[in-house]
Amino acid sequence: MTNEIAVAEKLLQVAAVKLSPNDPFTWASGWKSPIYCDNRKVLSFPYVRDFIKSEMCNVIFEKFGEAETLAGVATAGIPWGAMAADQLKLPYSVNLLWDPIASIEAASASGASFVREVMCGSFASEMGLLAPDPALVAQTRTRLKAEHIALFTNIVPEFASALEGRSVQQRAKAAEYFGFDAILISGPVAGVPFSNEDLLAAKEAAKKIPIFANTGVNAKTIGETLKIADGVIAGSSMKIDGKTFNPVDPKRVIELVESANQSR
Repeated sequence: MTNEIAVAEKLLQVAAVKLSPNDPFTWASGWKSPIYCDNRKVLSFPYVRDFIKSEMCNVIFEKFGEAETLAGVATAGIPWGAMAADQLKLPYSVNLLWDPIASIEAASASGASFVREVMCGSFASEMGLLAPDPALVAQTRTRLKAEHIALFTNIVPEFASALEGRSVQQRAKAAEYFGFDAILISGPVAGVPFSNEDLLAAKEAAKKIPIFANTGVNAKTIGETLKIADGVIAGSSMKIDGKTFNPVDPKRVIELVESANQSR
């Protein structure tokens, strides 16, 4: 059982909590909240940090006892996820954007089992120019003695367009050549379906590594998707109302997994 009162007391003791009922904080999701908890500040207090880590593990064990992996998706959440995964002896994944080298380094430091990133090709994106060096990416994994970390490269990334004029088939063959462990095919933005044409093109070109659908898969489409793709990356479809920045909806998670199992 968790002790919510004790957790609250310790957060207040280290001044991690701010209250602003008259001028609510705006979270990244757009939600308005009168309370803000700076999880980063707690990291500086070892005894409080260990207590909260243990309480987090209790919640995970009680409510998600069947969990097979943990993930950190926000700057302040990444270290907490890593600590909880370590205590629960579960695999761990980290969400960083558009920097494959930093992603591999973070994955190595936190014990993650895979990295999903743009690792080859040249793209104009909403976040700027993406032109990673695939050889350096591979060398980074070797340098860190992290060959156990699988590298998933996005050759049709969301929020981006290819610059070099090379076809999906050519990009897929390049990804296979550089030794990446899986290829991802995305739609134009998060939560929007990928192109079946792109998925089929990648499957035809790269036959030695799995091809994953990276966006837009939901409970209604996952069955047909898995007739072509070797796997899927799903996120938005498992959120409330299917919207990317909403909290996870457990019912949608169950529906997606059941639909995937039925398609096997």
